[in-house]
Amino acid sequence: MTSSSAKTMQDLSENFKNFFSLCKPRVTSLIVFTALIGMFLATPGMVPWPLLIATTVGIAFASGAAAAFNCLIEHKIDAIMARTRGRALPTGQVSSGQTSIFASILGSTGLAILYFFVNPLTMWLTFATFVGYAVIYTVFLKPATPMNIVIGGASGAMPPILGWAAVNNVVAPESLIMFLIIFAWTPPHFWALALYRREEYAKVGMPMLPVTHGEEFTLLHILLYTIILVAVSFMPYGMHMSGLIYLVSAIILNAIFMAYVVGLYRKYSDDLAKRTFRYSIIYLTLLFAALLVDHYWFF
Repeated sequence: MTSSSAKTMQDLSENFKNFFSLCKPRVTSLIVFTALIGMFLATPGMVPWPLLIATTVGIAFASGAAAAFNCLIEHKIDAIMARTRGRALPTGQVSSGQTSIFASILGSTGLAILYFFVNPLTMWLTFATFVGYAVIYTVFLKPATPMNIVIGGASGAMPPILGWAAVNNVVAPESLIMFLIIFAWTPPHFWALALYRREEYAKVGMPMLPVTHGEEFTLLHILLYTIILVAVSFMPYGMHMSGLIYLVSAIILNAIFMAYVVGLYRKYSDDLAKRTFRYSIIYLTLLFAALLVDHYWFF
């Protein structure tokens, strides 16, 4: 390989990494994961491979496009905050125009895949989720109200509904229960982050709850929403969606989460807030994994 060819390959690789980072891959992977759980729980057997692949790709593309639009809308704020100033847009590795084109193509492709290879209901639900996150939450709610994450959390809680709709072409009560779990999980998850990043949010004028109402008020609401989450997390067992494997898993995961939250409420520290935030991601992942294992255990 010549030096010019090697340079071209290196540039292509770097461009791919930059555009890929706009999709917030860690967030998108969690979205796709919970959508997959919704798909698997919607059928007693295996999801057909063509449907599984089409739904996964379609939702991943739409989610990545919404994340890219979020980066585009907030790139001036991202350039100020320590957590986000290394992103591709603030550092100039990609331009606003490139991001707009990339997000538009990615989102349109994802929605087209869902419409033609899955079903129209899943496509329209995904489109509504896209608008809810990229427009309603990012443009209107986030800069306007400290309860932004509570209201906007509905968009992030939609993936299990999308997955279920992809398989059964309907919005079922079981998918709504999974929606409620993520909806109740979102405030304590995000407010733990906002607590140890509150100075950054204050610097950019973002009305996050710790900035507008203070630490003690935020800690109380984290505790209250975690109690709601614990109650909601047992609904799959109460509705006979799951059995003892899920129940035992939920009890253990909830006990650990409550220990973190109570400890945070009694004696706050940035370090504990960070550990609570990190555990909250592990919590949701393992809780939904337990749903999946329980569902197929006797299959």
